[in-house]
Amino acid sequence: MYRGCLSLIFAFALFFAFSSYSLYSQTPSTNNQPVRTVTIPISIFTKKELREGQAEEYIQADQLIVREDNDEQQILSIKSVGDSPLCIALLIQDDLTANFNLQIKDIQQFIRGLPKGTRVLVAYLRSGSPQIVQKFTDDLDRAANSLRIVAGTEAVAPRDPYEGVMEILPKFDAMPAGRRAILLFSDGLDVTQGLSLASITQSFDLDQAILKAQRRSVAVYSFYGTTALTESSGSTLSFAAQGALQKLSDGTGGRAFYSGSIAPISYIPFFRELVLNLNRQFALTYLSTHMNKGYHKVTVRSTNPEVKIEHPNGYYYR
Repeated sequence: MYRGCLSLIFAFALFFAFSSYSLYSQTPSTNNQPVRTVTIPISIFTKKELREGQAEEYIQADQLIVREDNDEQQILSIKSVGDSPLCIALLIQDDLTANFNLQIKDIQQFIRGLPKGTRVLVAYLRSGSPQIVQKFTDDLDRAANSLRIVAGTEAVAPRDPYEGVMEILPKFDAMPAGRRAILLFSDGLDVTQGLSLASITQSFDLDQAILKAQRRSVAVYSFYGTTALTESSGSTLSFAAQGALQKLSDGTGGRAFYSGSIAPISYIPFFRELVLNLNRQFALTYLSTHMNKGYHKVTVRSTNPEVKIEHPNGYYYR
């Protein structure tokens, strides 16, 4: 089912990329300023698609506008990347409650339905370094079969999930250039600085994970699940942890999936949205007039109010 959906959505995305190119080039000149080329991944949807989880045949995106550090930049091109290699790392927090184990078959089905040639890594986040049970492989059956039930005990709880994300990111360096994503199944709670709401959403490791993922162009898609701590501590703590996952996904160009403060009944609706997201991806290239090194904030919007664009909040220029 997922494979057929992937092919159909990619056809729509490719049609959109070629039919709308001329609209994206209507941007101001750089007036002979020093410039450099920047390419970022973006995903483009209509609000209707997001509500219904189904691709439309055509998107009238009108003109795209890119701003970097609040200054409008000149767009050079937008290209479909639906046929570029896809590398996905599944990171599963090992102290999630037993509800997660009910989702394993659906996750396996999602993996097996990925496009041929996709490389998948599977790891469990626990105390110490992440436990990699399957290195990157294009054998999707092998990757799916590597999934196991979670331990579900606090004894294996990681220091925080974002430290594990940072440890996995270098594994992408050996992969071919293309689209890169992490699927993080976690409660999003970093308890290293205590349980105050501010410390949860302003975690140092969270901010570092965002920066390091941006440097490697890895989008993080987070799937909220409960642990014994978040399940027993009430909705306030859960929503704060979800806010941290949202920050991670927004900052890297991914998306956060959750259904209130409880563990989701099924991941299938989330996977449908994820398929739509992955296959409405494009590489947007523009000229940046900012030559200083460091972090640069980026916003991309459409003049069509019915269009939604997802992309990393910024990038780090070295």
